[in-house]
Amino acid sequence: MSPITAPVAPSSTQATPPSAPRPMTRAQRDRLTSDLRMACMRIARRVRLESDALVAPHQFSVLVRLEERPSTPKDLATIEKVSAPSMTRTVNALVDLGLVARADDPTDGRQVILSLTPAGRETIKETRRRRHQWFASQLETLTDDERALLVQATALLERVAAE
Repeated sequence: MSPITAPVAPSSTQATPPSAPRPMTRAQRDRLTSDLRMACMRIARRVRLESDALVAPHQFSVLVRLEERPSTPKDLATIEKVSAPSMTRTVNALVDLGLVARADDPTDGRQVILSLTPAGRETIKETRRRRHQWFASQLETLTDDERALLVQATALLERVAAE
């Protein structure tokens, strides 16, 4: 991975060309780490909450898990890192909304298998559409140069996320 660098103003005593960045100090890297982490968290929160959501973020997360495959409440609680009673409340609300269906597990009568209903699939689709629409409207307020910079930043963030 290449070193993180910060732009510098030209100096008459510098041996490097004015456009060459110099390595960041530890303090600058720490500040970038904190600022970037907070910006990513804020944008994720805004996309979830500002998009006129049909269901709460934690409910949407469960719907998306069930989009991947049917599951038990226990497995969902483990994946979502919440308590079993908390997942039970979430599942009950989604069942009451008609977004999730319960069925007895054919191999274990004590277990319940949860799956998406057609309304649950439509809620996922519509929620994603609204989130995309909200975010697209935010990008429209930027200049072409700012959007081009975000194209580059997106590639870098994808690389960081993949490592």
